[in-house]
Amino acid sequence: MKIAIFNDQQLGIVFPEENRIVDVSNAANWDSKNPEASFQNLIEMFDDLKPLIENEMMRGKAFKLSEVYLRSPVPRTRKIWAAPVNYKKHQEEMNKQFNNAPLTIEDLALFLKSPDSLSGPMDPIKLPFTNRRTDHEAELGYVVGKKAKNVKAEDAKDYIFGYFALLDISIRGNEERTWRKSFDTFTPIGPWIVTADEIEDPNHLSMKLWVNDELRQDGNTKHLIYDCYKCFEVACNNMQLNPGDIIATGTPEGVGPLMPGDTVKIEIEKIGGFTVKVEAADQEKSENPKQHTIKK
Repeated sequence: MKIAIFNDQQLGIVFPEENRIVDVSNAANWDSKNPEASFQNLIEMFDDLKPLIENEMMRGKAFKLSEVYLRSPVPRTRKIWAAPVNYKKHQEEMNKQFNNAPLTIEDLALFLKSPDSLSGPMDPIKLPFTNRRTDHEAELGYVVGKKAKNVKAEDAKDYIFGYFALLDISIRGNEERTWRKSFDTFTPIGPWIVTADEIEDPNHLSMKLWVNDELRQDGNTKHLIYDCYKCFEVACNNMQLNPGDIIATGTPEGVGPLMPGDTVKIEIEKIGGFTVKVEAADQEKSENPKQHTIKK
């Protein structure tokens, strides 16, 4: 099942091969005026709501997918756990570019991004500093389906609600990762959530990213150092994960800079993809890039 939020915060089920999205808001007890609470109820009560939603899929009001505005499929999250340097080839490219090989996830564990950096698959990426290098990072992301603490990797599958494509936008510099990756619009996700039952193995999915039709990233989650389930284990090791929390699994090699006017497209096998524009922030800040050492 491909779950989307669209137009005026309606809940929809997507049939991309048919260019169709069906409004299932009524069946899911969805309140478009309070999508955050409605989303929490959806994932916590999904087993009960699923047959009602499936019935509504057959008779609900349909729209052309190409004519709707897709919003972030997670309207709000409490936290975003992200994986740093989770592909060996990404570590190698960072060393070649900056002569400063970063440590991998095995040494660094995870880091937090601001929940307010979350944005949707049709929202533009806004660069706060156009004179500082800001890179794209294509990633597989997922949303937690139920409370979890001290869950081992072998059991993590049962706690994941669904998967989506994710962009981890990253300013290079010597500040903490959390600061450099937490600006507004720096975590676009989408185009929808593919429920976990439809993804047999999230650790074997191809992933591509283009900038202005130039293929820059071409990887596969089979090369993750910590796979999706191991990331989950680390995220809830003596810390609680809650329904609606997001985990970003890290990016393969091929990261590169973005500039205002660019177009970024991400595509993940069995998930789908989206395309976003890059703009300068409304009130662009100015900094001297020479003051900053470039880091991962």
